[in-house]
Amino acid sequence: MKLLSREVAVLAGCVALMTAFTTNTTAQSKPQIPKNWQLLSYDTDSILGTSTEKAYKELLKGKKSTPVIVAVIDSGIDTTHEDLKSILWTNTREIPGNGKDDDHNGYVDDIHGWNFLGGKDGSSLKEDSEEAAREYYRYKNLYGNPDSALAKDSKEYAIWQQLQSKVEKPNSQFKMQYKSMSKLQENVNKCESILKTYLGKDDFNVAQLDSIQTTNQDVLLARNFMSRLLKSAGDEPATFGEFKMEFDEYMNELKRKAESTEVAPNANRERIVGDNLDDINDNKYGNNDVMGTFGFHGTHVSGIIAAARNNGVGMDGIADNVRIMAVKAVPDGDERDKDVALAIRYAVDNGAQIINMSFGKPFSPHKDWVDAAFKYAEEKGVLLVHAAGNDGSNNDSVANYPNPNYLDGTVASNVITVGASNTGLGNDKVAPFSNYGKKSVDLFAPGVQIYSTIPGGNKYGSASGTSMASPVVAGVAALVLSYYPELSAKQLKYVLEKSATPLPGITEVNKPGAADEKVNFSDLSITGGMINAYEALKLAATVKGENVKGKKQHKAKIKAIKKN
Repeated sequence: MKLLSREVAVLAGCVALMTAFTTNTTAQSKPQIPKNWQLLSYDTDSILGTSTEKAYKELLKGKKSTPVIVAVIDSGIDTTHEDLKSILWTNTREIPGNGKDDDHNGYVDDIHGWNFLGGKDGSSLKEDSEEAAREYYRYKNLYGNPDSALAKDSKEYAIWQQLQSKVEKPNSQFKMQYKSMSKLQENVNKCESILKTYLGKDDFNVAQLDSIQTTNQDVLLARNFMSRLLKSAGDEPATFGEFKMEFDEYMNELKRKAESTEVAPNANRERIVGDNLDDINDNKYGNNDVMGTFGFHGTHVSGIIAAARNNGVGMDGIADNVRIMAVKAVPDGDERDKDVALAIRYAVDNGAQIINMSFGKPFSPHKDWVDAAFKYAEEKGVLLVHAAGNDGSNNDSVANYPNPNYLDGTVASNVITVGASNTGLGNDKVAPFSNYGKKSVDLFAPGVQIYSTIPGGNKYGSASGTSMASPVVAGVAALVLSYYPELSAKQLKYVLEKSATPLPGITEVNKPGAADEKVNFSDLSITGGMINAYEALKLAATVKGENVKGKKQHKAKIKAIKKN
């Protein structure tokens, strides 16, 4: 799976779109959700937030903090955004724009991070294939006809069967779906054109649509169509432009899946990036363009963690003393194990203390490379926060990568896997799309209709997914660490998980991915709880920092980086 929020958000919108197009019913009204709901508290606001604002008011007033470097491994970040530019990590050991590797780390002019999807000519890989398609082709190239070449009781044959089920069998379904959705896309574009011309605006929202009074039947039909769409697809204040961006990305993904048996899966990568995909030591590729033109996901994630607080614009992030390091490694399509491994190492080597990873996929052909990077981060005391996935499935039994389970049978001590919870205002306390797992998901965090920064000129919008829940946890982790900097990654994980709170007064919830099945919330994760910044800070005050040689050296390096 690629960027984890996108398919869920867009698919929900597409379902609403089809309903609006084929029926004449109006969308049901929804509870009003505060734009900053993830920061609020159940005891004061009756909403299942993180109690972050409560913590600032009652626990942190007058206290000093130290800056924390959080790496966001994602699709890129809008470095010009009004709510992000002041909190970006800057590599002070590099002289901007001189075309030299001043700090001798192998990456030229890496001022705010690095782009592992970049080409030597300054371009970036936007669309890549699914990992299942890559593996399908690799098996075909290796074995010719795997069905006859592989022993039926071998591990390889079992993987081949999975690949067939992921690539061959659904291919015809995706083709039909893409054909159908393409017709729907045409209607969306027609309505968009009619409304933009009538309103004289490049974008519009529900309020503007509802204010239209005309006898022009084409305009009325377009108005009703788009109004139902926006009311069903998310926050009513959201603009059509926000939905269109998501919808177009969904269509691109659907097209990739429809063509998964027809297009060489490595062609774009080889043409643009040009590295040796089979050699982890070929690691000095890419460029310093961490922004590019497709950083919606990474920009949204970064704002959740640390958008400048109390600056009078946009929205507030969770942590108030963070520097965001942009590491671009996630395309439209599945991220490469090689890029993920090198991105983690880059972040660690440049002082990151927390790394957010809002991505995932069902196959990991070079898990050994990623495991080695996880271990490297573990040795240096760096916390890794990872999104659980959006398939409504049980991660205990369905593979989702990367994960903390090493191939050697051991388990990483520095990884937190995050499921998505809901506001508590409706029937679903847990996001219906969220993955879960009593043995594999650590805790839950707000991940539905999270309002944050988006690229394209100081814009803001809402998105849903465990991709949004993960940075909520990364933000809380950064908040705690900034006020208690002596905590190790293992201790920080302990603090966040030990302080996770159960649902107030609620035992059973709707099971994610199941229509009418109820389960105990405590059975959906290891802790059975939700992230709570207030309780985490209280607990952190009682934990004594530990000094381990490797981690101590890394902290000294971080201190030196910040000082410079």
